[in-house]
Amino acid sequence: MLSHLFLSSLSHSLVSGTSNGLYIGDAVYIAVLFIILMWLVKLVAWKPLNEMLKKRSDKITNDMDSAEKLHKEADDLASQRRDALSRSHADATKIVNDAKSAGQQQRTDIINAANEDSKNLKASAKKDIAQERQDALSNAKNDVADLSIEIASKIIQKELKADDQKKLINSYIEGLGKQNDR
Repeated sequence: MLSHLFLSSLSHSLVSGTSNGLYIGDAVYIAVLFIILMWLVKLVAWKPLNEMLKKRSDKITNDMDSAEKLHKEADDLASQRRDALSRSHADATKIVNDAKSAGQQQRTDIINAANEDSKNLKASAKKDIAQERQDALSNAKNDVADLSIEIASKIIQKELKADDQKKLINSYIEGLGKQNDR
């Protein structure tokens, strides 16, 4: 608008041939109108525009703060998850190692118990064998003693020849074998 006034006054001075320039009244009028226009802009547009820009600035600041807060929370959560994961790995490793050592201990206990049982069975078997041998020797001694007594009593009753003695001994040995078979 100012340029319009300037151009109109310039064209007016060229047409009229006078070069007075702008009239002082016109300049004052234009200045007053400009001030009123700025005041109206301030009343009507400047306050809402400033309020809108302030609200937008506050919103952007809040969004940036909340984004920063969320980013910090995400970092904290990621750190907690990493810590929990490392603890769970450590716990899993401990559980596996404990299970291995418990298995090894159980294996050792089972082997020791089996060896002990084997020794006990072996000792019991040796004891049983010794007892059976002792019983067999005792039975054999008793049988030999009985056989000797019978042979001696028959010899006393009858004088035996060598063939008769062999037959007698063989018959007693066969009788002894039949007694053992029972």
